[in-house]
Amino acid sequence: MADMKMPRHAMPAQDPEVRSHNFNEVALGYTKEMAMEEATRCLGCPKMPCKKGCPVQIDIPAFISKVAEGDFEGAYEVIHRTSNLPAVCGRVCPQESQCEQYCVRGAKGEPVAIGRLERFVADWHNSHATAAPVKPASNGHKVAVIGSGPAGLTCAGDLAKLGYEVTIFEALHKAGGVLVYGIPEFRLPKAIVQQEVDGLKALGVEICTNTVVGKTITIDELMNEKGFEAVFIGSGAGLPKFMNIPGENLNDVYSANEFLTRINLMKAYRDGADTPIKHSMKVAVVGGGNVAMDAARCAKRMGAEVTIVYRRSEKELPARAEEVEHAKEEGIIFHLLTNPVAILGYNNPDDPRDPKNGSVTGIRCIKMELGEPDENGRRRPVEIKGSEFDMEMDCVIMSLGTNPNPLIKNTTKGLDVNKYGGIIVDEDALTSRQGVYAGGDAVTGAATVILAMGAGKQAAASIDAYIKSK
Repeated sequence: MADMKMPRHAMPAQDPEVRSHNFNEVALGYTKEMAMEEATRCLGCPKMPCKKGCPVQIDIPAFISKVAEGDFEGAYEVIHRTSNLPAVCGRVCPQESQCEQYCVRGAKGEPVAIGRLERFVADWHNSHATAAPVKPASNGHKVAVIGSGPAGLTCAGDLAKLGYEVTIFEALHKAGGVLVYGIPEFRLPKAIVQQEVDGLKALGVEICTNTVVGKTITIDELMNEKGFEAVFIGSGAGLPKFMNIPGENLNDVYSANEFLTRINLMKAYRDGADTPIKHSMKVAVVGGGNVAMDAARCAKRMGAEVTIVYRRSEKELPARAEEVEHAKEEGIIFHLLTNPVAILGYNNPDDPRDPKNGSVTGIRCIKMELGEPDENGRRRPVEIKGSEFDMEMDCVIMSLGTNPNPLIKNTTKGLDVNKYGGIIVDEDALTSRQGVYAGGDAVTGAATVILAMGAGKQAAASIDAYIKSK
């Protein structure tokens, strides 16, 4: 019989005062007992409304039933039928707006903690499994995957399980895409990402790092000279947006992409790092999404006083509520209904060699109010004339979203893109080029890990059908 308690089990976590000074994972995970008790809250609905909110279609009631029985490996097998990255998804997916949104238990209480249970199951498997995945027999067909982020890893994994010889081409020196360069260690430990990558290698997936498709090699060369019968483009959206306001070219103004890449991939917070970041005293992060929260919380761990500057109210913050709550607990300051109009800098014309020349000294902002809804239904922020004010800062991080990098578009003939640079695909993830498929942020612009994974799964199924039809 289901446990009808209204609240779900809270996630154990590091104390905010402690964790704001380290990069260790904040959430500590359920114990075995907590996981089994939480699993008994699931009603096992025959129509599985939770499943319709999952982009990779995990059989959620089935895996939770296994957890309730204490069969954690059986639960993992259920999840892994459709998800190649369960330890990742259990940590970073917005379950509250996906599977948990449709949980019947949420109507009169809190939904079942589906994401926390997925994380528990994946972690249990990773710490107890001894047998490596079995490499399927090759079917003799080769597929290239561009990018080793969640879309690329998912597409590669699904194809490898079907016997395809898959090669992933990654521009950076480490596989994982946004999972390693974008999401901080305290939200997603990199050892977990590496475990997932190693699992794909065991299935026979080859990963070529330091390979910039469009520079090192082109898509035409992959298909015409290297023998790949199909290509999946999962290169993400790494081109940062800026406001084009005065002062954005000053020293110590970063895009969130650069700041997080230095922190997460290059370990810039360590002494003696090859790509160090100055330990600033006062940092402004412009934006209100998950990436803004990640950048702010990283800067806090570097010892700064950190202020989020966002032009709408707290209700409109696009970041997950959990990430906003964690940021507040860690002492991040929120300046809402506020927008920058200029970044202020130090200039000493009498001594151009002064090391402070061209550095950030502050940020000039204007107060905002919410007006009429825009085309997306969100109330449009409107400036309040005469409300300008200055804040002292010595570093500014712009977290305004990203667009796909134009390199692949510019080096691939006949590849159609939209006005934002996103690759245009049909319902089967097929681009305007025969045999070339795409998915994830390279198509949609910056979105979630699980949506990218769903796109990778769709592309893998379409590529399999395409090659079999030849």
